[in-house]
Amino acid sequence: MLPATVAEDLDIDGRVLIPAAQLPWTAVRAQGPGGQNVNKLSTKIDLRFDFENSSALTAAVKARLRVLASGRLDAQGWLVMTAQEERSQTGNLACAREKIAGLIRQALVPPKPRRKTKPSRAAKRRRLDGKRAVAEKKSTRGRVAGD
Repeated sequence: MLPATVAEDLDIDGRVLIPAAQLPWTAVRAQGPGGQNVNKLSTKIDLRFDFENSSALTAAVKARLRVLASGRLDAQGWLVMTAQEERSQTGNLACAREKIAGLIRQALVPPKPRRKTKPSRAAKRRRLDGKRAVAEKKSTRGRVAGD
């Protein structure tokens, strides 16, 4: 079956818009219970996105997306999202598009920069007092001199 494209673009959060031409999908037969429907209709959706060659995402977002979606990348580096929760093709296509949008939304958020801190003087004192107490407790252990 040849891949089809969705008629509308995928709006991520108002800032990022993925063109529909960059989201090819195929419909295959779903697994699991479904009665006669499962044997006749192809409702499972296999949605792909070549984010590495997409101009809609910045290099930093692509790097974060590569890490987030490492288990969902195929051999060519495409992001592969499948959906078979719904009974209809259109419902599963909407689910797969929302899953990709959610993943991209996560990648859009830059990580919070780490601020270097150092322990306070009181925290250092508490740590050393605790070490001293443990050392004292262990030093009292040992053989008892016999009478």
